[in-house]
Amino acid sequence: MDHGLWITWYDLPEEGRDDYLEWLHGEYIPKRLEDSRYLYAAHYASEYNVTLSGEKGRLKNTKNTDIPAGDRYILIFGAADAHAFVDPNPDEIHDALDDKGKAMIAMRQGERVNIMTEVARCIGPAADTRDGEYALAPCIQMGSFNAMEGLHEYELSAWYAKWRLPRLSKLDGTLAVRKLVSVAGWAKHAILYEFISTDARNQKFVDHESDNPEMEQWTDDVVRLLDHAPGSPNLAKRIWPPIS
Repeated sequence: MDHGLWITWYDLPEEGRDDYLEWLHGEYIPKRLEDSRYLYAAHYASEYNVTLSGEKGRLKNTKNTDIPAGDRYILIFGAADAHAFVDPNPDEIHDALDDKGKAMIAMRQGERVNIMTEVARCIGPAADTRDGEYALAPCIQMGSFNAMEGLHEYELSAWYAKWRLPRLSKLDGTLAVRKLVSVAGWAKHAILYEFISTDARNQKFVDHESDNPEMEQWTDDVVRLLDHAPGSPNLAKRIWPPIS
């Protein structure tokens, strides 16, 4: 199983963007995948003007300006466990790049990195549409966050275990949902939703709790006490590997 993830959020300047993407997809990712411990890679571009579930304004993004704010691109590598990404770690990998590679990495703006491990997963009705055993979906929604004062992490875990994951396991258009915790990096928690498309997510996920007011209230109570990363949650389309 692919329980370890190396996740990088960042922005890019317009100038040089195409050259960077060509290098990333054609050189950087294939080189990383030569390491047999790496099971897959997926690169996403975040959508704009995303409609979120629930009452407008309930979701809070951190006011900590020390947290890098890049979020337009999300690069994900997967491995059997998170230790694959600490020996060597991302800084060591990038220090060993040639001059061209270092220049390309330097183009990233607001870069934030998490090494994470999966603690729970539900399989959705669209799981059989996955391109391969480990390939991530054409569309993801990813939130990364800390629990604020007033929300016991027992409560957060119970909400995922008793409501959110069981609910998504039955939601049309869903491949899987993975609950993650951090081994290194900000934030402590993340949630990775996999959908067959942005249309499926928008049609099925946004209002999926409207038929259960009690559970919708539980979600509201939990979400209001999360401190999300800048831009989180992101809805994003896969740009590598290309969607077939």
